[in-house]
Amino acid sequence: MRERSKTTSYSIDTVLVTAMGNELAILLTRSSGERERWALPWRLAQAGEALEAAANRVARDALGEAPIWMEQVGAFGDGKRHPSEAEISVAFVALVPHETASPRSGFTWFPVKDLPPLSPRQRAMVDAATRAVQSRLDQAPIAFRLLPSTFTLSELQQMYELLLGKRLHKASFRRALQGAWLVEPTHEQRSEGRGRPAQLFRYSPKKRRRQQRGVRFDFLYP
Repeated sequence: MRERSKTTSYSIDTVLVTAMGNELAILLTRSSGERERWALPWRLAQAGEALEAAANRVARDALGEAPIWMEQVGAFGDGKRHPSEAEISVAFVALVPHETASPRSGFTWFPVKDLPPLSPRQRAMVDAATRAVQSRLDQAPIAFRLLPSTFTLSELQQMYELLLGKRLHKASFRRALQGAWLVEPTHEQRSEGRGRPAQLFRYSPKKRRRQQRGVRFDFLYP
């Protein structure tokens, strides 16, 4: 990330998110800046390049492949410092399943709760990206993107809790999930220690005449 220009109007930054165990992690790269050792993946915008295409280019440079889900977070500036020295930055948030999260050399996953110092503008991007993911959980299949093709309902609930940063009531979560018509059982089971094997499910939203409903989160623990 050594591109610098005072004449380029904006940079494209990507907040790449994965789930590592019971933590969310962000992909960072070594920074050439004097104040911060690490930075989000970024590139200067190219003339005539669409924003999403540019964000995919940045993500591919870091991962070697495109992320499974990406959405624009917004534009950032306000005089806050950025490695590119560009006045404006357009940030995207993207999801990467941990099973395929093999970044290229020079990139490292850091837990969200233990990030190294970033430039003020990129730190604001990380915070905004986290909020964007949480706000979209009821509208987009974000949690399913970070899981294998088949999963237990406990694994799905744990992923929702990880993304929300809050615990969910088990019975209420499953009732809401059933009402949202988002999953269907498979013919497979998985042993998870003592007790009965757990039923495996897959993401399979059913088409209905009325608009599909998301999973509601009015049953959170405080």
